[in-house]
Amino acid sequence: MHAIIGAGPMGLAAARQLQRHGIPFVGFELHSDVGGLWDITNPHSTMYESAHLISSKGTTAFDEFPMPDAVPPYPHHRQIGQYFRDYAEHFGLRQHYQFNTRVVRLERLSQGWRLVSEQDGTLREWQFEGVLIANGTLHTPNQPALPGRFTGELLHSSAYKSAELFADKRVLVIGCGNSACDIAVDAVHRARSVDLSVRRGYHFLPKFILGKPTDTFGGAIKLPRRLKQLIDGLLVRALLGKPSQYGLPDPNYRLYESHPVMNSLVLHHIGHGDIQPRGDIRAVDGKRVTFAYGGEAEYDLILQATGYKLDYPFIDRAELNWPADANAPQLYLNVFHPQHADLFMLGMIEASGLGWQGRAEQAELVALTILQQQRNSASARRFRDIVRERSGRRLDGGYAYLKLPRMAYYVHKDSYRAALKAHIAELRRDLNTTPTEERLDAQRQS
Repeated sequence: MHAIIGAGPMGLAAARQLQRHGIPFVGFELHSDVGGLWDITNPHSTMYESAHLISSKGTTAFDEFPMPDAVPPYPHHRQIGQYFRDYAEHFGLRQHYQFNTRVVRLERLSQGWRLVSEQDGTLREWQFEGVLIANGTLHTPNQPALPGRFTGELLHSSAYKSAELFADKRVLVIGCGNSACDIAVDAVHRARSVDLSVRRGYHFLPKFILGKPTDTFGGAIKLPRRLKQLIDGLLVRALLGKPSQYGLPDPNYRLYESHPVMNSLVLHHIGHGDIQPRGDIRAVDGKRVTFAYGGEAEYDLILQATGYKLDYPFIDRAELNWPADANAPQLYLNVFHPQHADLFMLGMIEASGLGWQGRAEQAELVALTILQQQRNSASARRFRDIVRERSGRRLDGGYAYLKLPRMAYYVHKDSYRAALKAHIAELRRDLNTTPTEERLDAQRQS
């Protein structure tokens, strides 16, 4: 029996793949239903009312469960929440989960794992052959201290829900990632003023090019990395111009070397004077903020859209092969531990265009690995050799990703999925590893 921690997108993908391959499991979910942060009614969700997907539905959905035609190209978060509820219902995944249950502790035994859960104040111990950690990466806020004391309202974006918060306030949003830009645009319609504190350059992409979602545009021809960066960069420059034309710093790195901002509305509002770009913060005194490149202003509310920290509070960091000087656990494919074959980190990954199907492939590789390890097959032994040899290596496709904490688990989509598929193909060559559902279907047809 295996444990899955989490019933968000990655947890559900893991549950579905273990189910397909006939591997018994128990899931643990802190909330009362599936969907993770995509369920805004979940008190642990970091979702906000205006949030939409930043990738299009066709490149994001599971292949075996497409989103309905009526859903727009960039669905609202409530449509995504419903999608995951429908997914769990369609495949009968809820029955495997312990809901309203917190995983308190995960401890290694001589064989397998002891998991301590808490439900309604009652602790329960479980023993599992292996554990799949899939509780997500966007739940513990990264909230750096300000250089001084702010006497107004200070929030992290994880606490933001609705633009009503900004009514008639002087607002400073810190950050320029996708959430920061979404929230700054929200604030325009309610706040007295909106400023955006940006300390480095970003690449901005529109959500549509020639009427098509940007992530579906031009994918028919695979271009060499540098040529793709050049052509796509020139196209974006023609459509949107340079960030410096809007008073923002230009990036000192090439396109796709950090996660791009899928938001051209923020540039629209800066160009109309609705949002004032500012530099990094140098000092804070009361409600007055002084900026590094000159200028100062007073604010009633500062919202820090400064991202999240990787956090797995129920397990010792040492168990994850996570050195003190590393920004993320050092694993093969961001999943497989070099020493321990019974612990799998799922969903600790970012990549432009990977989608939930890429995560389903990640989960299928884990399921096949479990099956082949149980058989002690030659393919399982070969795979373990690869894991030990390559743990900590990044599949970056040759891109020079920025050395930032949030980029520590970033990969190149095509390189990553190619590696997943190659390993899946090798582990599936044994006919006995055909998914349980497919074997049953074949038996019924014969």
